[in-house]
Amino acid sequence: MKTQEMKTHVKIVAWLYIVMGLLGILSALVVGALILGGGLISGDETAIQVTTIVAIVLGSLVVLLSIAGVVAGVGLLGFKPWARILAIILSVLNLPGFPIGTLVGIYSLWALLDSETSLLFEGNNPPPTSEG
Repeated sequence: MKTQEMKTHVKIVAWLYIVMGLLGILSALVVGALILGGGLISGDETAIQVTTIVAIVLGSLVVLLSIAGVVAGVGLLGFKPWARILAIILSVLNLPGFPIGTLVGIYSLWALLDSETSLLFEGNNPPPTSEG
């Protein structure tokens, strides 16, 4: 019975990472545009160069982590072992992001590090059914 409950928790974690990843991509685009816009509005050539670099570096980092979250979420829905490892890494990286990232990180670590959960990701087991 606990395995079925943990399967539900894994699916919740998967959807959390998919939604957070998509929101992260959207926010990176919006914040990047705002940073670039601030530099352009200033009209100062140095400000334009600095804000362009900042927008590209920060935006790329957020998009990269967000895409990793979406990929991890999709992989978790299919109970892929690599997705569990990726999600655990992302969960640790989320911990400093108080309060949402911390809550998602703690919940994800709790769900993904459970001994029953690890059984769901073993390669020699048949794939979990979509029921439940």
